[in-house]
Amino acid sequence: MLTIVIQAGGQSSRMGEDKALKPFLGKPLIQRVMERLNPIADEMIITTNQPDSYSFLQTRLVPDLITGRGALGGLLTAISSASHPFVGVVACDMPFANPIFFETAHRLMVEEEADVVIPRIKSEETQKSGGYEPLHALYRKETCLPAIEDAIQKDLWKVIAWFGKVKVRDVSDDEMKIIDPSGLYSWNVNTPDEFVKAEEIAKSDGHL
Repeated sequence: MLTIVIQAGGQSSRMGEDKALKPFLGKPLIQRVMERLNPIADEMIITTNQPDSYSFLQTRLVPDLITGRGALGGLLTAISSASHPFVGVVACDMPFANPIFFETAHRLMVEEEADVVIPRIKSEETQKSGGYEPLHALYRKETCLPAIEDAIQKDLWKVIAWFGKVKVRDVSDDEMKIIDPSGLYSWNVNTPDEFVKAEEIAKSDGHL
């Protein structure tokens, strides 16, 4: 059973407005992300500290359990809030979030008894997290939650600070090229120009 958690807690400072609510091809970006992942989700959750702004989505809204703890605190909230044992976590600004990845990750997690199944790619955007893409990854709640809680209690901040406590199954570039040949799954739209470009790609390349 799979919970999908979409995190809508970013500041959107480079966008100049709440990018999760900015219209993308006629509907709020976060709604697009939801619709892409709804078919594989047994439960859908949005993490946000502004529930009134997202009530129109008619899905469960969860505020941060611990405020001011950055991405690791957001991950704690996401995994804690899930009702199911497997938790897919996605950022709200990923217009090409890939459901096939989460289906594949679930299979790998079960077959290989992994606790985290996560893309590890070579790009400038992911170097801050060791090449990992923690906001497009699958987590096993039973083992990941206590490891994250322990990291926070020890005042660690890096979003992957607790990975040494669990079994992490990297998904390589080559594997991701099979799952998502476009390579767009991890693209975060952070600026108005990126937003426009993403819309153009979505229309022209059939990624609607």
